[in-house]
Amino acid sequence: MLNLILPLILGILAGTFTGLIPGIHINLVAVFVLSIAYISQLPITTLLIFIVTMAITHTFLDFIPAIFLGAPDEDTGLGVLPGHELLLEGNGHHALKLTLLGSTIAIISLGVIIPIFILLIPRIYPFIQRMMAFLLIWIVMFLIYNERSSKMKAIIIFALAGFLGLSTLNLNINQPLLPLLTGLFGTSTIMHSIKSRTVVPEQKIKKFKINKKELIKPTLATILVSPICSLFPGLGSNQAAIIGSEITGKLNREQFLILLGSINTIVMSVSFITLFLFQKSRTGAAFAISQITQLSTTNLTTILITILISATIAIPISLIISKLVAKHIHKINYTKISIAILIFLIIIITYFTGVLGLIILTVSTILGLTCIEFQIRRGFLMGAILIPTIIFYLPF
Repeated sequence: MLNLILPLILGILAGTFTGLIPGIHINLVAVFVLSIAYISQLPITTLLIFIVTMAITHTFLDFIPAIFLGAPDEDTGLGVLPGHELLLEGNGHHALKLTLLGSTIAIISLGVIIPIFILLIPRIYPFIQRMMAFLLIWIVMFLIYNERSSKMKAIIIFALAGFLGLSTLNLNINQPLLPLLTGLFGTSTIMHSIKSRTVVPEQKIKKFKINKKELIKPTLATILVSPICSLFPGLGSNQAAIIGSEITGKLNREQFLILLGSINTIVMSVSFITLFLFQKSRTGAAFAISQITQLSTTNLTTILITILISATIAIPISLIISKLVAKHIHKINYTKISIAILIFLIIIITYFTGVLGLIILTVSTILGLTCIEFQIRRGFLMGAILIPTIIFYLPF
């Protein structure tokens, strides 16, 4: 029992830490866990429970810094805009509840998605793999076509991000995605917040109410889009949310936060099923597991049970922390918080990636700020991942 309960507790603590601290991604912890696995004789089940618990807990907690501090990671970047709007209206805690509702919908939706994955996806995956590059190109064209602000600016941002991604991934540097994605989605948002001299009002802690009809579109979008994005490398939760919102029709900001929370959790959950079926690592957590063992049916059952238990524990933890932050954030100088987080991110990136990583962080931050000034959806910055992926999968 100790081998089951202890990794669950440690996984919850690690996921809470990575979710709350900007710049500390679960991928870094996963690499650390792999190092321990190589030099220790820990049971496979113990390692599986820890990694899965940490990963799922992270998807519940990582919206807290995104909403309250404007410090997202690559999976919560689009949550900053509607989340920040609600924060400035005194409804930051309500915004967090919406993402938690989405994550809960994701866990429930697994009952529908898992049979589809196991029965249908293996039959069509060989075709998808052959056509991967062209399907990704079609998705990019779809996103650009549906950009309502300026398609030309969207193309420019996407192309520049792609060039930056190609350049970064071809450098001899540890953790190249850390400075790249932190700059595109994290430090750029924080610097914009500092420039704007944001003042956070006193937050309202009120009973959560939502019209049940508003859950239909986010739930439908989750079920339709998440399997697709779980198969396509380079498509993150942000892109999945955009595609889902286009398929189901215009979403209000509450529905979009629900959708983003839902897809963030379900993409992580389904990545373990993808690993089981195709031996493909869609997330850092799935990659860590792939380096430890080849998943069996028993292991997959353990993972699914762990997902349910982790979600059950992560929800109240998220609510408690969010409520605590909401009660006190208006008392603190928001600009000083932003500056402190910015300095912390620079230190973390310099430590892990050196001077070269700092240069990447600077360039990607400038590009992120340009995207903000252009008022273009931040999802186009994922060209940094999509364009290298498309080139990799081209058959010529």
